Amino acid sequence: AMSYPTNMPAPGGPGSTMPQGVGGPPGTAVPGGAPGGGAGRDDSYFTESRKGEVNELRQLLRTFATERDKQRKRDIMKKVIAYMTLGIDVSRLFTEMMLAIETRDLVIKKMVYLFLCNYAETHPDLAQMCTNTLVKDSGSEDPMVRGLALRALCSLRLPEMIEYTSEPLRRSLQDGHAYVRKTGVMGILKMYHLDKEEFDKAAFNDILYDMLRDPDSSVVTNAILVLNEIMADSGGMALNRPVMLHLLNRIHEFSEFGILSVLDLVPRYIPADDEEGFQIMNLLDPVLRTANAGAVVATIRAFLSIGDAIGKRPGDDRDDDSPSVDDLKRQVCIRIKAPLVTLLASGSNELTYVLLKYVDQLIDLCPGIFDDEYRQFYVRYSDPTHIKHSKVRILAKLANPDTAPDIVAELGELVADVDDTMGRLAVRSMGAIALHDSGGQGAVESIARRLVEMLDLQGIPHVSSEAATALAGLVRCHPDIITVVSAPLPRALRYITEPMGKASVIFLLGEYGESITEAPYALERVIDSYDNIIDDCVKTALLAASVKLFFQRPPEMQQMLGRLLKKATEDVSSQDLHDRALFYYRLLRSSPDPNVAKSIITSKSMTMTTDQFAEEDDGELRAALMDEFNTLCTVYRCKAENFIEEENIVNFVKMPSDHPLPREAVAPVADPGVNTITDQLGGTSFAPPAPAPVVVSAPAPSGEVDLLGFGDDVSVLSAPPPQSTHSLQSLSLKSNVSLTGDQYQSKWGSVPDTEAVAILALPMRSAPTSTDAVEGALGTFHVFTMASGELPTEFKFFLYGQEEDTFGGGYFLIQAVVMKAPASLTLTIKTIGGDVNPNKRKEKMDQLVELIKSALGEYVP
Repeated sequence: AMSYPTNMPAPGGPGSTMPQGVGGPPGTAVPGGAPGGGAGRDDSYFTESRKGEVNELRQLLRTFATERDKQRKRDIMKKVIAYMTLGIDVSRLFTEMMLAIETRDLVIKKMVYLFLCNYAETHPDLAQMCTNTLVKDSGSEDPMVRGLALRALCSLRLPEMIEYTSEPLRRSLQDGHAYVRKTGVMGILKMYHLDKEEFDKAAFNDILYDMLRDPDSSVVTNAILVLNEIMADSGGMALNRPVMLHLLNRIHEFSEFGILSVLDLVPRYIPADDEEGFQIMNLLDPVLRTANAGAVVATIRAFLSIGDAIGKRPGDDRDDDSPSVDDLKRQVCIRIKAPLVTLLASGSNELTYVLLKYVDQLIDLCPGIFDDEYRQFYVRYSDPTHIKHSKVRILAKLANPDTAPDIVAELGELVADVDDTMGRLAVRSMGAIALHDSGGQGAVESIARRLVEMLDLQGIPHVSSEAATALAGLVRCHPDIITVVSAPLPRALRYITEPMGKASVIFLLGEYGESITEAPYALERVIDSYDNIIDDCVKTALLAASVKLFFQRPPEMQQMLGRLLKKATEDVSSQDLHDRALFYYRLLRSSPDPNVAKSIITSKSMTMTTDQFAEEDDGELRAALMDEFNTLCTVYRCKAENFIEEENIVNFVKMPSDHPLPREAVAPVADPGVNTITDQLGGTSFAPPAPAPVVVSAPAPSGEVDLLGFGDDVSVLSAPPPQSTHSLQSLSLKSNVSLTGDQYQSKWGSVPDTEAVAILALPMRSAPTSTDAVEGALGTFHVFTMASGELPTEFKFFLYGQEEDTFGGGYFLIQAVVMKAPASLTLTIKTIGGDVNPNKRKEKMDQLVELIKSALGEYVP
């Protein structure tokens, strides 16, 4: 045994000069010890633990309260969390970790909360010991501590904790800090999954709907997500006009993630009428200009859904000028083409692949829309394989008489690609262009000649095989090109090795062998090598072609057909082949009249009368995929039930159930969600939900109108606006009226929202450049401004006026919103005092609207 001199230290002992870290993790001598490595500290905590190190951590945690070095405390905690993350059981340190929860250091507190939530299920009794501390922290002065404590309290997920969780949750929803409120909203969801009965008793469902009106958009986003999950069985959160309009008017406040949450609601909402549908489209149009591909695609789905809901269908009793569903969807595709093409050119490979799937689906919906952008779908050398394949498939759908020559030439360059699949897809795409005859005059014959040339590409067998298959389908649809195809078929049969290609050539020889001199002899070579044929499809094609050619050229085919029938009837490798051979044999042997057998076998029923094969008719699938646009169904090209278990599929329910209403019974509704000056100008006051006000529909503008507001060529004539029957002389306003902000607020709040009148989306020629221009114009008509403000997308005004005493002396309080793009004016009006006759009050409101339009004649037509 080796021994050491008494004057030398043992390796690794005190005074050792061996490199630091031997026998332990790099950079640490003992758990929580001083870091090694000189000036730099190694923060690699995720290393294998040494035997007994958990016990050493226990000892360090017991002295945690007396440790003065803040960084050393954090290092100890980090080591515990690192072991926990690696899967090492450190639950033995539960008691010591709970003692460390009483600290002012937010970093340590977060790590203790994480440890607590991780082991609460396995140590429920010990976890309950920290309840008082968590409840206490949920009332801390620091909003971060309050939020973290609340999140930890809800993440314990112990049924015993429900009674301690309800009150902090309820209190957090009224907290002054948005982080605490949004944490509380997510805590409600955890409580729902833990105890649904207690959730119902606490009436949190109604509270969540109130949270949709929270001033902070992140809180609203969480409320939407939670409501959708809680109400998943009924199709998601309930929607109505005020809720939908309130969210859409605030959509510019949301983060990218929040915008997606709001946009996902739109396809489930049924617009009350055409005007409301177009208004929603206009509100969402700016989203198409964002760089967020998810938001753009979600907006596309929203547009398509609205177009499907409000478009005219066969049998509708609408005006002839009303756009049909197909017209609206075509306008939508025209509008979204530019944003999609831009995203395709600037996105990552993964994003580009998904967007190509959406473009493919939209091309099926509206053929021809993307034709002029065909060069954007040319294959680039740097494109990944899956993107190249998607582009080649799409190119075939973009062919028209103008683009087909370029597209076919591009596909021809890809035929000999080193990627076999790419070559196959290129040949199939060329065949599809010819089959659908989308290339214009002469395109079919030109493509057929290209395919014939490919038959002789002996060094590229997969191309020859695909060319033969494409020619077989092409001849069925265009029999007149057989003169172009027939000559090289006998030669091609010798070289083509793939089963489908060989079967296609055999089919052509049997179908048109009467005009091909060498057809029987080409088939004879295959018949003589019958025993070497492995694939059933080749044998079946050979049998059918031989029998058909027998009736066209009986002397040459008689002997070889007999040999073939003998071999096929004895072949037990395929039941279908065996039965077919027996059928042909018995038909030929027992038929009293050969002409009967000939009429059956040589029937020309194979000639196509449509531009696609039956197996390619996937119209039903495409329609189902459009209903699930912006989901994985588009990427997988199959319905949700094919890859999601039935119990996990969320019901898609459109709301509200009372829409669409009769056209004369509804009109757009103003957002009733905000009723105070501070709310409108971005203040923090928060009012409870109010019922929708009574609405007066704005008259439609005359002349040509772009229904979607997209600026496209497609336009619809609308009826001229009705002429006002009221005289402005019967409404006279005082020239010197003054109200303070408190007086205005008091008067506005004294009138119920149900008595308010809203005029929504009056079209404007252009938006004003400043608030002063509007205030000056209205002031000349004695409509005064209490407050005004400019936001990124709109101007807001709080206006008032008073009638002359001889006319009743009533006050008119007006909240006006001027949207910048597209320019429109929305008015919400309340009256106080004056005439008690409701008809006269309504008449005066109509006169006031006309007065405001006259004052703003520079902007309002």
